[in-house]
Amino acid sequence: MHRLHPTAIINRHAELAVDVEVGAYSVIGAGVKIGKGTKIHSHVVVQGRTTLGEENVIYPFATVGSAPQDLKYKGEPSELVIGNRNTIREYVSLNPGTSGGGMVTRVGDQNLLMMYCHIAHDCIVGSRNVIANGATLGGHVVVEDFVIVGGLVGIHQFVRIGNGAILGAGSMVSKDVPPYCNATGDRAKLHGLNVEGLKRRGFEKNVIEAIRKAYRIAFKSKLKTEVALAKIHQDLSGIPEVEKFVSFIANSQRGICR
Repeated sequence: MHRLHPTAIINRHAELAVDVEVGAYSVIGAGVKIGKGTKIHSHVVVQGRTTLGEENVIYPFATVGSAPQDLKYKGEPSELVIGNRNTIREYVSLNPGTSGGGMVTRVGDQNLLMMYCHIAHDCIVGSRNVIANGATLGGHVVVEDFVIVGGLVGIHQFVRIGNGAILGAGSMVSKDVPPYCNATGDRAKLHGLNVEGLKRRGFEKNVIEAIRKAYRIAFKSKLKTEVALAKIHQDLSGIPEVEKFVSFIANSQRGICR
């Protein structure tokens, strides 16, 4: 059965699965869909065309699905789609998409969004990421999987953050960060690899060493990018993680942090 506090306001057009819990003074708007086992604490606002999967937990004063902070937004019926088992802490804000970005903002599974972080319109956030207190994702940002975004990080719109990357606290990230890399600083620069993260995920030593070699060729050899990528492909072919690293750099639109 639903566990709905008597002071919660739930629009009759919202769809709540069985055993959803909604705390005191929370507001659930029309068009919202909430999957089973999700717990919404007190003083939460969920609105718009927002879909929440199963077993998510949303803490007080979070705002989920409010209109994009984009002057071009004219009320089009865009969406916010959130997967399963995410933790959304106090004062987090997530906005739906816009017509200029595919009409949808997506968040995958098992992410931890810490207090005051912001996920802007048209962002694509993968799974098992940690986005720390006060971090802000501008519009159209892509964050792949297993990324750690430090506290108070700002990510410029249209930037991509690759799988397993780590962004140091307070960084301002204006260029793409390749998979497995450590980026830090104002107009963030690369500072090697997120080796500890690779180890925790169980990457074999030979794979980590191959990624190290690829990193050195790409960023320390002084070769032009296309030449460096060709050399990596020649010297380290057949390693999926290296291929992902090379593909990410080759397909960057904004350019890569150096």
